[in-house]
Amino acid sequence: MTTATQFSSPVLCTVKDAVVLLRLGRSTIYELMASGELPFIKLGRARRIKRADIDAFVAQLPPQSV
Repeated sequence: MTTATQFSSPVLCTVKDAVVLLRLGRSTIYELMASGELPFIKLGRARRIKRADIDAFVAQLPPQSV
């Protein structure tokens, strides 16, 4: 029998989860979602971000030169 507590990370993340994972502010997460840079799904009034989309967002960030 499998339970959700056995997984290391959720498949769908809340905005609060994304804030923690990306170390960005709540407003920044909503701005990224509104601009389409961070895809999300809407379930009723709740917005959820696929963990795979968070990982893809991070992977496409360009490296910064110092």
